[in-house]
Amino acid sequence: MLKGAFTAIVTPFKNDKINYTKMEELIEFQISNEIDGIVVCGTTGESSTLTEREKNKLIKFTVDKVSGRVPVIAGTGCNNTAKTISHSKSAEQAGADYVLLVSPYYNKTSQNGLIKHYEAIADSIEIPSILYNVPSRTGLDISAETTIKLSKHPKIIAIKEASGNIGKAIKIVVNTDNDFCVLSGNDDIIVPMLSIGSMGVISVISNILPKEIHDMCLYYENDEVDKAKELQLFYSDLIDALFIDVNPIPVKEAMNILGLDVGNVRLPLTKTSDLNAMQIKKSLKNIFSF
Repeated sequence: MLKGAFTAIVTPFKNDKINYTKMEELIEFQISNEIDGIVVCGTTGESSTLTEREKNKLIKFTVDKVSGRVPVIAGTGCNNTAKTISHSKSAEQAGADYVLLVSPYYNKTSQNGLIKHYEAIADSIEIPSILYNVPSRTGLDISAETTIKLSKHPKIIAIKEASGNIGKAIKIVVNTDNDFCVLSGNDDIIVPMLSIGSMGVISVISNILPKEIHDMCLYYENDEVDKAKELQLFYSDLIDALFIDVNPIPVKEAMNILGLDVGNVRLPLTKTSDLNAMQIKKSLKNIFSF
């Protein structure tokens, strides 16, 4: 079962090309700080701006550098079922442990279409699938009822629930088996989600605070709820700052301020405003000395 903090890792660029030297540094930083797993080619990794060749190479690179120390979750979802199957097969061949499947965007679909889409993908690969519900980005919500139905598929084992709707998450937890995981997709409600049965988080802020987000989840698991709550509240200002602009623009800005040198975002994303950058820097200074 998936459990704990999983970093939706950024894709570092240099001169608009993937910076693999930096990617290796980021992977080692994450693992040395006790992260529970790495998500590559997710939303935070700017997957929608990567070519298919870049995705395949980046997933294989990540798997090889992680070398089995933590699970690797590969973002392979898109709005085309056949392409998603192809991407997922490539990720499986590269050695990824799981695939993360965002709901189809732009063309959208009915809930019945979602069920057929996800079942077709899960039936085409051997590694487990994780649903990814982020309606603010896709314009399409995976309903609780659809999630519950899909949870019965033996190779659909979890959902990254990033709608921010805790009531919906409760309904999913109550109506799925214990071996189906609900993972928070929102850093601002990690502890509230853990309190209703979530097993962890796929996190953005853990790009810069992997140990702290790991600890937050571990404290809760070990019944040290006050410690988990303290961390959630302490980092709330920075979490808000990291979503002051479209993800991953702010987290890359923050990482660059901290000297991690992950480069710019790719078009159509652009560098955040000076005003936003000042707010991000202010929030960082409440935690880091620089």
